[in-house]
Amino acid sequence: MRHGKKFNHLGKKSGHRKAMLANMGSSLIKHKRINTTLAKAKALRVYLEPLVTKSKNDTGHNRRVVFSYLRDKDAVTELFREISTKVADRPGGYLRIIKLGNRLGDNAEMALIEFVDYNDVYNADKPAKKKTRRRRKKAAAPATEASEATATEEKSEE
Repeated sequence: MRHGKKFNHLGKKSGHRKAMLANMGSSLIKHKRINTTLAKAKALRVYLEPLVTKSKNDTGHNRRVVFSYLRDKDAVTELFREISTKVADRPGGYLRIIKLGNRLGDNAEMALIEFVDYNDVYNADKPAKKKTRRRRKKAAAPATEASEATATEEKSEE
C-alpha cells in the first residue's frame, strides 16, 4: 500500500533516486536547462526549488545543507554566486517546465526544465517594471485632466 507516500518514487530505490536528482540538479545549475522526462522534471523541481531559496541567504550552514543535497562543489558555488543574485527578488517559482512531446523510442512524455530568469526568449519582450504608485494618485490624475480640458474649452469659447 502507498498510504502517505506523497511524492513520485520514479520506480527507483531511495538511494538511486537521490543520486539521480542530485546529478540532474547539478547539471541543471551548470547548464541552466536540460531535457528529461516530464515525471523526472516535476520531481526535480520539487527537489531543487527549496535549495534555490536557501541559496538566497549565503551562510555557511545553508551552503552545507545545499551541498548535502547536490554533492557537487562547483554547482553549489555557481548556485550561491550567480543564480541566487539573479533570483533574489523572485518569491518562488524559479524553474519552468515546458512539455516537448513524446520520445520516439518508448513514447515517454519529454520536457525541458530551465531556470526562469535565464531564458532570453520569454524575457526579451517584457518591458522593464514600472514603479507602482498609490491608488489615490491614479484616481486623482484623470480628474485633473478632465478639469483642465473643461477649462481650456471655456477659454476657447470666450
